Amino acid sequence: MPTDFDRTDNQHRPPLGATRASSPRPLIVTPTFVSRVDDTARGERPQDAGASKSRHGHEVHFPNWRPHALALEGDPNLAYEHWDEYWRKVHGPKFAWDEPGSSSAAVLRYDQVHRVASGPSSSFPPPYRAMVGGDGRLPSDPEKHVPAYRRPRWDGFAYIAYADEADIERTLGQEKFDKRIVADEQVAFRMVTREITREYILVPSARHRDPVSLVMIHMRAPGMSREVFQHRLLREHAPLVLGQPGTRELVRRYAQLHNIGSTQKDPEGSRIDAVSVLSFASLNDVEDYLVGADYPAIAASLAALEGEGSEWWTAINYSVINRLAPEVATELP
Repeated sequence: MPTDFDRTDNQHRPPLGATRASSPRPLIVTPTFVSRVDDTARGERPQDAGASKSRHGHEVHFPNWRPHALALEGDPNLAYEHWDEYWRKVHGPKFAWDEPGSSSAAVLRYDQVHRVASGPSSSFPPPYRAMVGGDGRLPSDPEKHVPAYRRPRWDGFAYIAYADEADIERTLGQEKFDKRIVADEQVAFRMVTREITREYILVPSARHRDPVSLVMIHMRAPGMSREVFQHRLLREHAPLVLGQPGTRELVRRYAQLHNIGSTQKDPEGSRIDAVSVLSFASLNDVEDYLVGADYPAIAASLAALEGEGSEWWTAINYSVINRLAPEVATELP
């Protein structure tokens, strides 16, 4: 018996969904960074007004005091797994589905990029070494030597691409998105950003099915304007990245997203000057790239450009919508 694909996001990407030729023009991307609903205190992780909904539809103002009230998951032991599942398997299809009177046709690509703690990050980069004591042996009391976990600011991002900036309002202004998708976000996320970026694809993906991404959130160094930072990131740093043997061997896709504004007041997203997304075939390829002989030059180039608040981490990619194939490199201005 054939599978019933009614209301599934399979209809919005290959092999079921139709595609059209890509353009070398830069696309407009809303890289919506998200933090998940959980029982973290508000002082440790900000929370959007109206987010972290209870089962009665009200904001849970102090989720650390009342985690059981959260609509998504009341058991803190299951909160991460339930959130990860909900975002991909429930929220994604809701976003893609064209309910009566609505259309997501202007969304050319929608990828969910889920951060994974086991992947490399700026707070715990590779190589990973065996822990030893002064005697050169593994500790016999490991319970006393557990490294602290330093959580990145974001748990992932929705990588949503449009042909033009006007298509954002044309899509998100529909009742489905304005009333029901936003309501769903308030169940799953405690904070979302709303920045608008211009996408520069420097290494196009062969199939746009690359499973792993290295996500770099860039905040410019003090004294540097956003315009200068973005110019140097694209015109100086990108050629350096592209010229490295490790990039040619391991990187399946490389794109830069340059912040050009916001869809609404966005105190967190407005601080992000650009985002780099490098995609790989496996988590081990990310590790090998970061410990390769040519990566120190890349890191030094970034260090000269970035300021406080920059971070990077590894994520798993899920393609929810993809109407473009094959992908092509962007013609640079």
